[in-house]
Amino acid sequence: MASMGLSIDEQKAVEKFKKDVVEPSMAKLVILDFFAEWCGPCKALTPMLEKVAGEYADKGVVLVKVDVDQDKFIAAQFQVQSIPTVYAMFQGQPVADLTNARSESQLKQTLDQILSQLPVEGGDDAAGAQAQAAEQVEQFVAMGEQVLAEGDAARAAGIFAQVTEMAPDNAAAHAGLIRALTQAGQVEEAKSVLAAIETNPALANDSLIDNAKAALELAGNKVDDGELAALREKAAADPANMDARLAYAEAAFAAGQRDAAADELLSMVEADREWNEGAARTKLLDIFNAVGLEDPWVVATRRRLSKLLFG
Repeated sequence: MASMGLSIDEQKAVEKFKKDVVEPSMAKLVILDFFAEWCGPCKALTPMLEKVAGEYADKGVVLVKVDVDQDKFIAAQFQVQSIPTVYAMFQGQPVADLTNARSESQLKQTLDQILSQLPVEGGDDAAGAQAQAAEQVEQFVAMGEQVLAEGDAARAAGIFAQVTEMAPDNAAAHAGLIRALTQAGQVEEAKSVLAAIETNPALANDSLIDNAKAALELAGNKVDDGELAALREKAAADPANMDARLAYAEAAFAAGQRDAAADELLSMVEADREWNEGAARTKLLDIFNAVGLEDPWVVATRRRLSKLLFG
């Protein structure tokens, strides 16, 4: 894909494509998924692609997603007419159209055929296989975090659960699974995951697991609608009663009303940042860790907190 005569944005798109797709495809088989956020069939296909790519990671298979709305130039180069469109890429070239492989068995059968014919680097070299596996785990953890940030906690939990099977000692995957299950309302399942982790010293003492614990603890403050309304009224009736305001903020977040919780806590910080040794700020930080530090909502709310603290 030549870059001469291209605009700056097009050149950037080409360089990104080279880095994300062409370079990995020199040794691996890249599943290239053209999708869009508004595409219903894409959302139905994505979980299957993610699952199969994860299972075939040790065979040298990588999944790369291209948003046709964000990367129109790349989509045009591939003459994408409809989505989802899925290609298998090897050494910078499409080697198969996977678009019609809509079931797990169909995709696996096609991948097996491709892998039997191409010199894709798999697990023969121990060091290379370990590095490749680590890269795949990192990729899928990032994907899980992105899906969780987009609000699909159930799907994120599925991705993280898959990663924990691939890498049982990966703290980020286990922490993500706990947070995703918690946000999906599956608190008991999240507690079971945490209980299993606590038997593994290598995981139990990781700071990421501590963040996941914070998510579970916050979820434990959930009350019914009537109790939440009563806590809200009590906090509003007496703004000087910081304990009541903190209790309302905790309950609001547990009920999924994170904007209301953040607004209350930020207002408390503004009124008296030192109250109870900075309890309101500490609770906000717990919420940030529970949701995920890369989540757009967390990023925006942290800016609000920083503005209050530092002007």
